[in-house]
Amino acid sequence: MNIESIMGELITLLIMALALGMDAFSVGLGMGLIKLKIKQIFYIGIIIGVFHIVMPLMGMMIGKLLSDTFGTIATLLGGGLLILLGMQMIFASFNKDDEPLITPVGFGLFVFALSVSLDSFSVGLSLGIYGTKTILTVIIFGLVSMVLTWFGLLVGKHVQNWIGSYSEALGGSILLAFGIKLIFPF
Repeated sequence: MNIESIMGELITLLIMALALGMDAFSVGLGMGLIKLKIKQIFYIGIIIGVFHIVMPLMGMMIGKLLSDTFGTIATLLGGGLLILLGMQMIFASFNKDDEPLITPVGFGLFVFALSVSLDSFSVGLSLGIYGTKTILTVIIFGLVSMVLTWFGLLVGKHVQNWIGSYSEALGGSILLAFGIKLIFPF
């Protein structure tokens, strides 16, 4: 393999990682609009990065065995989870007496990470069929997603101060819209 083909493959993987990581950025932006501490933001980014390693790795392994149908199901599940998270945040913003049903802590963080990494599973299925370099691919996907999650959460945290009490409803709207976009690509 020559240097040009290696660089071409790296650039392709970086572009794919950025595309997949934009989910994490967008959802991080929405989730950053709720009150989070810097320590929570750090852990959320790490967990999202780990999920963006594990999910495409599983997809690549299964992709050698299955068809594209399973990837479509994963995308629909991810969209459904984001819609539920977004609706919950919107409703919670109007009812300030209740704690949000799902927050990016504990089980909520698991649901959050799963929802933004299901598309990585789908991509992993395709990459598994084509025989991409597994370790390099998942490390790039994980690192890029982690950094983009941190960036989205920090931007959301900063914007939260500007828009005050409407920030949680706006964050929920972002998650809801992104979930709808996953299910109904337009």
